[in-house]
Amino acid sequence: QAQLVETGGGSVQAGGSLTLSCATSQYFYRDTCMGWFRQGPGKEREGVAAIDSDGSTSYADSVKGRFTISKDNAKNTLYLQMNSLKPEDTAMYYCAAPGCTLETKWNRYWGQGTQVTVSS
Repeated sequence: QAQLVETGGGSVQAGGSLTLSCATSQYFYRDTCMGWFRQGPGKEREGVAAIDSDGSTSYADSVKGRFTISKDNAKNTLYLQMNSLKPEDTAMYYCAAPGCTLETKWNRYWGQGTQVTVSS
């Protein structure tokens, strides 16, 4: 059964760091593309970072140099390391599969989301 469960959200001050985790069921084989998406208040859901089956990564311009996506196949877990957080990063963060890009439309499976709030 396909299952994605995000954890690690919370409230931090601007400049702080958080690491999000997405535990996946073994339904997602190691060659599945996965990504992180977010939806801020009153905004559309947008792609943040994606990782391909060969480990190639892509990032939204707004997070390049600050966020890092990674995957531990042995643990069936996807991560998003977020540094130098800004108030505009405040959003509900979701992991999703099996899209290989930052577009939401290619993902069939979504987690329930974890809230990230960054205060100035």
